[in-house]
Amino acid sequence: MSADLFHPESDPPDQPAPASAESRADVPRPLADRLRPRTLDEVVGQAKLLAADGPFRPLLEADVLPSLLFWGPPGCGKTTLARLVAGYTDARFLEYSAVRVGSKELKEVMAESERLRRSTGRRTVLFLDEIHRFNKAQQDALLPWVERGDITLIGATTENPSFEINGALLSRMRLFVLEPLSTGDVMTLLRNALAHPEGLADRAVTVDDAALAALAELSEGDARQALGLLDAVVGAVAERRRAGAAAGEPHVAVDDLAQLIQHRAVRYDKSGDEHYNLISALHKSLRNSDVQAGLYWLVRMLEGGEDPLYLARRLVRFASEDVGLADPQALPQALAARDAVHFIGLPEGGLALAQATVYLALAPKSNALYTGFLAAQREVQHGANPPVPLHLRNAPTRTMKELGFGREYVYAHDTTDGIAAMDCLPAGLKDAVFYRPRGKGWERELAQRMEQIAAWHRRRATGSQPTSAERQPPPAGGDT
Repeated sequence: MSADLFHPESDPPDQPAPASAESRADVPRPLADRLRPRTLDEVVGQAKLLAADGPFRPLLEADVLPSLLFWGPPGCGKTTLARLVAGYTDARFLEYSAVRVGSKELKEVMAESERLRRSTGRRTVLFLDEIHRFNKAQQDALLPWVERGDITLIGATTENPSFEINGALLSRMRLFVLEPLSTGDVMTLLRNALAHPEGLADRAVTVDDAALAALAELSEGDARQALGLLDAVVGAVAERRRAGAAAGEPHVAVDDLAQLIQHRAVRYDKSGDEHYNLISALHKSLRNSDVQAGLYWLVRMLEGGEDPLYLARRLVRFASEDVGLADPQALPQALAARDAVHFIGLPEGGLALAQATVYLALAPKSNALYTGFLAAQREVQHGANPPVPLHLRNAPTRTMKELGFGREYVYAHDTTDGIAAMDCLPAGLKDAVFYRPRGKGWERELAQRMEQIAAWHRRRATGSQPTSAERQPPPAGGDT
C-alpha cells in the first residue's frame, strides 16, 4: 500500500495522555458496558437476525464470516454483535473506532495482518465502529486488504450506507440492518439490570412496571440510553435515601420520573439519515391530507432542533407542488408562516408553522401545476425549441418591423371578448398541453375557464360566433 492512502491530515488531533491504571480502576464502567452480552443467547432483541435459521447466527457459529456491515440506530446492538464474533472465531480480533484510529496505526495493523496470514494462515477480524466517519480515501484504502482476505472487515454505522460507504467497499460486505429495540425488549433489559450482580442488584431499589415502561419509551429503542437513564434514576433515589430525604424501602414509581428526569433530548440528526426520513414523512403526510401526522412530524423535527426556516421552505414547496391552484391561498399561507418564523423566531414561530401545516394538510390537493411545469421543462430540455413566432416578437426598430416582427399581433384588450384569434406557441407545438387542471377545489373553475377559451377558439376557427357563456370568465373565487 502506498504511503498516501491514509492522509495524515485526516488523523484525529493528539489525545491527552491516558489516565493511570490506578485512576481508571476507581471509575465504574457504564452500566451498559458491564451488562454487555457474552453469548448470542444473552442478546435481547434482533430476534429475526439471530434466530437459529436467521442470516447471522449460522455464519457466526460456523466461523465462516464474510466482511460485514451492521447498520442501525444507536443502542440497538451493533457493537455487541461485532464483539461476540471474537468468542466464536479462531481469528485475531481487533477493534477500533473510526473516530480515533490514526492512519499510521491502521496501516501497521493491515501490514501485520498480511504477514500473519501468509506465515500462519490465521485471519484477522477488524471491527471498525462508526465506519462512516472514514473519508473516501480511507475507505478506498481498505479495499486491497479486504479483497486479498488479509482481514475480515466488520463495520458499524448509524448512517445510511448507500450515502456514507463507498460503493466498491459496500459491494464486498454483507449488510445487516438492525432495528431499534421494542419497548418490551428494553423493559427486559431494565429488569435484568436491576437483578444482575454486576448491575444494580446491590442498590436494593425497586422500580415498578409503569416506571420501567416509561423509561423504555423515553429511550426510543436505545438500550444504552435506557440503561443510562435507569442507572441515573436508581442512583438518585439511593442518594436521597442516604441523605435522609426519603424514608422506607427505596422505590421508583412513574410519578418520580418527572422529578428525576427533567427533559429528554429528542433523537435527531439535522444532517443525517433521520433528517431525510422525517422530512419525507412530513411531506407525504400532508400530501395524504393527514393533519394529525403532519403536526406530529413537524413537532418531531422542531423539538429535534431542525432549522425552522428549512421547514418553512419545505412547506412553501409543498404549497405549489401538491396543492397548486386547487387552493390559490396555500402559497400565501406558507409564505406567511415563513415570514412569521423569520420575524419572531422560535419557539413562538413554531405555531405559525403549525398553522400552515394544518392548512396545507386540509387543502384540496392537485399536482397539476407541478406536472405541467415538468412537462414544459422536458419539452424545453429535449425538444427542438423553435424560434418565437414573428407576431409575438417585439419590434422596437424600423428594421425589425420591416422584417415582420409583431405584424400580426392582436392586443387582446382591444377585442370584444378579451381574447385574440392567434396562436402563441410555435407551429410545431400548436396542440401541446402542459397544464391539465384536476378539477379539485379552485381548479374546477380553472378547468371551466380553459374549456371556455378552447371552445371560443374552436368557434372562431369554424367562423361561428362565441356564445355569451364563452365570453364570461368564471367568478373570482372558488370552492377551496
